[in-house]
Amino acid sequence: MQPTSNGQQLRARTFRSMGTVVSLTVVSLTVASNTYADTAVDELESAVEVVEGIFAKLDHAFSLYRRGSEASRLARGELTLADASETMRDLYAEASEWRLATEGAFTAERPDGRLDLTGIVKAHAVREAAMSLRALGLQDWCVNAGGDVLVSGSPDPATHDPWLAGILDPLDREALLGAFPLQSRKALATSGSAERGDHIWAVGGARPEFVQASVAAADIVTADVLATAIVAGGTRTLDLVAAKWGVAVLAVRPDGELLATPEFRSAA
Repeated sequence: MQPTSNGQQLRARTFRSMGTVVSLTVVSLTVASNTYADTAVDELESAVEVVEGIFAKLDHAFSLYRRGSEASRLARGELTLADASETMRDLYAEASEWRLATEGAFTAERPDGRLDLTGIVKAHAVREAAMSLRALGLQDWCVNAGGDVLVSGSPDPATHDPWLAGILDPLDREALLGAFPLQSRKALATSGSAERGDHIWAVGGARPEFVQASVAAADIVTADVLATAIVAGGTRTLDLVAAKWGVAVLAVRPDGELLATPEFRSAA
């Protein structure tokens, strides 16, 4: 637990879901009474239980590694999209809108034609988790799902310092490229080989121009989708994103060269 400047502590818990590690960090008040300390711990445990439940439910439905999942049944043709759950249909519709917006760089279809919504479901889980955390009355927190980071408030409410999101170096997993302050942009997503291996297929089947892209945006789905689209679409999509969305972008080429938008350079 990390104390802040105003008698508060950062309390964190982690769990595994969707093939990655998910962490939840919350700010709680530190006082002499054991009763208050126990309450803070109980509050965190309740929040983790809710967040973990959201991830587990979505993973059970959308994982293509689970033979009995709804997504696997769709892939095998045992279930049609029209007969799928409302969540499945809604996320497919959302992914389809993003495909149009990114001119095909982001897509919910694999090269073999199978429906694959894993490119959006993790960010959706973080989005749903945020709604639940706010409903629980938590104001200052950070959710990190394998590089998809969404924050609220501050790690130190007394100073209003921003949360910092670290960006892993894809060429050296023991190092960071830097830490991005999440202020007006509350979400940062990193897509590419560093977090989950080579799981993104490039537009046209060519070798990706970027091994990693990090996007800071106002919401986590926008950040995650655009990061994936940049890795898939390369420089053309990076230019499109820079012109169309008010986001900050850091992209990494296979040789380690960094490309950063002015929004990223001014905030970092």
